[in-house]
This record gives sequence, structure tokens and C-alpha cells, in this order.
Amino acid sequence: MFLSIVIPGPNSPGQNIDVCLHPLINELTQLWSSRALTYDISRKHNFFMREALMWTINDFPAYGMVFGWSTHGKLACPYCMENNKVFTLTNGGKASFFDCHRCFLPPNHRYRKNKKDFFVGRVEKDVAPLRLSGEELLDVVSEYGDIVFGLQSRKQKFPGFGLTHNWVK
Repeated sequence: MFLSIVIPGPNSPGQNIDVCLHPLINELTQLWSSRALTYDISRKHNFFMREALMWTINDFPAYGMVFGWSTHGKLACPYCMENNKVFTLTNGGKASFFDCHRCFLPPNHRYRKNKKDFFVGRVEKDVAPLRLSGEELLDVVSEYGDIVFGLQSRKQKFPGFGLTHNWVK
């Protein structure tokens, strides 16, 4: 089943998206632990079904809202995190991620060796940063202590934000 959540109104809920997702998470947790008696029409018998959220599909700003990683500034990439190759534009002072992600390509990909269309004269030899498991991410986030969700989440600040991490919740 596909579940779509449409948040009405002219403005994005921002970090307050937890208020919209909290009832869904509570119900999925309850259904996972208690199981739901369901009828299978093709086999004509009942079975116990468990429910889980397998994935979400969203744009980059919504990704930051849902997962609690700010998608702004020099640490915006949620995959690279603090291991990124971002640089600041000379005239605008903005963070640029141009040519920062060729390391995710396979080692023999032709774009890794392309010196003309990316940074002139640069061949990408670095490997992609390791992706953290769910347990590893939980360990990292739990270092910040009590996390506030919902309407009060904008008031919390974690030490090192923007310097060593981009966690907002």
C-alpha cells in the first residue's frame, strides 16, 4: 500500500513535520507489535499481518525535515556529512558541491578519469565515505542528549552545529 501524506497550507511545516508524522509512527509501532488479523482473499484464510514503513520519497528540503539533518551550508550532504569536499565560491561566499560526488561512481567509471569536464586536471581517486548503519547513526545522535520533537524542536541547539555536524533533531 502506498501512503501519501499531503500537508495542507501555503507554508512548509519545517522541523514541525513531526507533528504530522507522530500519529503515523505511533500506529505503525502499535501494529508491528500487536499484529493485525487480515483476510487473504486469494487463499481464503486469515493471517496476522505486520506493518512497516519501508521507505520515503521526498525532495531534498523535505529529506532534511523528516530526518533531522539540515540541508543547508557546508555540511548539507547527508551522505558525506563531515567528510565532504565542499568549497566556497569566491564571489558569492556560497557553499558549492560541484564535483564533490564523483567518488560515489564505480572505480573504473569514465567520469572519474575525466579531466576536462569537471575540475581541470583532476582525476577522482578517493573512495566514497562509508555509510553509517542505523545503529551507528543512533549512537551518533544519542550523544546530543534529549532530543525535542514537534513544535518545540526549533529551540534546541546541539554543540558543534555547522562545524562538525548538521543535526537539528
